[in-house]
Amino acid sequence: MAELDRLEYLKTKVAALPENPGVYQYFDRDGKIIYIGKAKNLRKRVSSYFLKNHEYGKTRVLVGKICDIAHIVVDSEEDALLLENNLIKKYQPRYNILLKDDKTYPFIVVSNEAFPRVFQTRNLVKDGSLYYGPYTSTGLVRALLDLFRHLFPLRTCRLNLSSEAVSKGKYKVCLEYHLGNCKGPCVGEYDELLYNQHIDDIRNILKGNISGVIRYLKERMQAFSNDLEFEKAEDIKQKLIRLEGFQAKSTIVNPSINNVDVFSILDSNDRAYVNFIKVISGSVVQSHTMEYKKRMEESPESILSYAISEVKSRTQILAREIIVPFLPDVEFNHIKFTIPKLGDRKKLLDFSERNLKFYSLEQQKQESIRNKVPRDERVLVTLQQDLRLSELPRHIECFDNSNIQGHYPVAACVVFINGKPAKREYRHFNIKTVEGPDDFASMEEIVYRRYKRLKDENLPLPQLIVVDGGKGQLGVAVKVLEELGLFGKIAIIGIAKRLEEIFYPYDPVPLYLDKKSESLKVIQHLRNEAHRFGITFHRNKRSKGFIHSELESIKGIGVKTIEMLLTQFKSVDAVSKQGLDALSQVLGKSKAKIVYEYFHPPLEE
Repeated sequence: MAELDRLEYLKTKVAALPENPGVYQYFDRDGKIIYIGKAKNLRKRVSSYFLKNHEYGKTRVLVGKICDIAHIVVDSEEDALLLENNLIKKYQPRYNILLKDDKTYPFIVVSNEAFPRVFQTRNLVKDGSLYYGPYTSTGLVRALLDLFRHLFPLRTCRLNLSSEAVSKGKYKVCLEYHLGNCKGPCVGEYDELLYNQHIDDIRNILKGNISGVIRYLKERMQAFSNDLEFEKAEDIKQKLIRLEGFQAKSTIVNPSINNVDVFSILDSNDRAYVNFIKVISGSVVQSHTMEYKKRMEESPESILSYAISEVKSRTQILAREIIVPFLPDVEFNHIKFTIPKLGDRKKLLDFSERNLKFYSLEQQKQESIRNKVPRDERVLVTLQQDLRLSELPRHIECFDNSNIQGHYPVAACVVFINGKPAKREYRHFNIKTVEGPDDFASMEEIVYRRYKRLKDENLPLPQLIVVDGGKGQLGVAVKVLEELGLFGKIAIIGIAKRLEEIFYPYDPVPLYLDKKSESLKVIQHLRNEAHRFGITFHRNKRSKGFIHSELESIKGIGVKTIEMLLTQFKSVDAVSKQGLDALSQVLGKSKAKIVYEYFHPPLEE
């Protein structure tokens, strides 16, 4: 289909759309659904895709692939949201938001049958059974089911225990009956009214209404005690202990808050997380976090609506009051939304958001482990982001000067490759053109010599230069790079020792990195390594200077004689301690006498 024909066809379809709530579907050239959306006004919403230039690239790509449109009209915007949610799950369109954890968390089911069963499942079936959950911990589900088995003798078999089947005597008791775990409803030995009372107790526990069950059990315990049936009273006492222990695990907020749901959301670039908690009688009885993968530019308000719809479709139970950080973009029938600013409801929202942050951090940690990004690569990426560099600093060079009041001036250049020292690339510099203690001029000389040579010999240049010093040293280094035509091609910064300030060219305001950041640690390592390498070279040069000046002051002794002495005796101090015979064996008698008398002058008479 030609582009003009496609657009003309779509405009005709849009013009025929009703102005009612509903769901629309976009198809590609192969007839495959690529996007499903909801709308309060179908014509207005769909036409917006074709009547404006979209800011986001994903939307532009989507519009370019639409070849056909279908729609379904519903009674309300809430119905549109529920239908959209169901259709997205069924068809999984390429450009729709995706619930990543669909059907991965367990539920507890109270089955819809005679003598209902209570068991765990991950699949929701619309058969009239009641589903409680989802629970983020299978351990908690097992603990609850174990609690029910201790509190109530429920059946575990899948037999059809209708009154007709039981009355015909079709079944026999099983091992669970002989173990005392089941009271034999299959053979008519268990009163159905009492069994259903136990099921009601379980439903109340799962809803969080534990207080009524505890009160009922205490009354029965007292009745057994009054009738001197102490064993039965003790059995109920143990059940109460377990039940109260389960209740104690709930987070108590405020007993005056009854039957409230809480939703919070954390929205990032390509995904969003929504936390849901259920509060009954001041206790948090359920918490669940859903992760959504964003395919388009869905707003936080729309994602919040999706999450509320998802919980409603799964559990069939939503409180009349829902606490949210902001209003969703859909109105739900018979539900009041509260945005708290203070008080216990605000604490509930904070509690939900805190759980959400922990969940998000855990997911990021797991994703980092899965990606197995090497530490060296991660450090370089962090350094690039923190220093606002245009490219990854795989090759970094750092400069430092060293002298004592202008004597024996030297400099050092250390090289880091992929965040680690490359010691074979380290370079020493003797300062040749500077007289006296002038750090700025020394820095200018060595930076010029270093990069003039790299440029002339067409050798690889670093992505980052670090100068040990503040604005002055950085300024002369920038001047050199400008002269060589390299400024802008190589990033350069200065680091001042006093406050670990990071200076940028022509920027008077320094950057302060976090003291614990990996970026600052790399820069400090560079600076310290340059200082160590430079000061070692300076000390060696200074020591050699002292040695030569001491021996050269002896009249009649030349350079070759000095080399012979140092080769044989290693140091001036060792030479000074030698006797005349030892010196004569190396130098001969005449020169040995000169050296010996220099260190051991004859006493004046």
